[in-house]
Amino acid sequence: MHDDAPIRVAIVDDQAMVRAGFGALLAAQDGIEVVGDASDGAAAVDLVRRTRPDVVLMDVRMPEVDGIEATRRIAALDDVDPRIVILTTFDLDQYVFEALRAGASGFLLKDAPASDLVHAVRVVAAGEALLSPSITRSVIAEFVAQPTRTQPDDARFADLTERELAVTRLVARGLSNAEIAAELYLAEQTVKTHVSRVLMKLGLRDRTQIVVAAYESGLVSVGS
Repeated sequence: MHDDAPIRVAIVDDQAMVRAGFGALLAAQDGIEVVGDASDGAAAVDLVRRTRPDVVLMDVRMPEVDGIEATRRIAALDDVDPRIVILTTFDLDQYVFEALRAGASGFLLKDAPASDLVHAVRVVAAGEALLSPSITRSVIAEFVAQPTRTQPDDARFADLTERELAVTRLVARGLSNAEIAAELYLAEQTVKTHVSRVLMKLGLRDRTQIVVAAYESGLVSVGS
């Protein structure tokens, strides 16, 4: 996405009123373009292929193909890489954890203020994590406690330098680039470069996936 290009957003929800309401709200914002909507997960994948959005607002509970499976399918696409925000009516439930594992960049409650929705679109479009430090800890504490969790190979971190590992741990704690820069006495641009290298080396989509991988693998533990 070019700096001067609008953020392209797709909306996926099985309720027409939700799609219409979110669409009207976002379309009225400067720098945001709603490129389409879909009422189920299968249609969402087709919509993403056709419109190539930067951000997808994805309802988690839908008939047939739900938001988690749709997120997996979209994450597996080779030629498009949107950031996915899960829309849910229930805070910190199993669906949220599975959606983060599937490749979502964060979640938002459907009854959140309109300003939060607009902020969420802008944040994830910029490649930042949509999880505050407090929410990060709550989500990950529950995520790593799930009995169905599979333990990845810690060797995935073997290619990271000591500095990249330090940055990864701080990202997992929910710190912003500016906060990491202050913590490690680095320039903010240097931190951005380290984060980009971590994403590339680990084959991850964004900062939220760094958080998940770091906690799930044991590189960082809850309360550390």
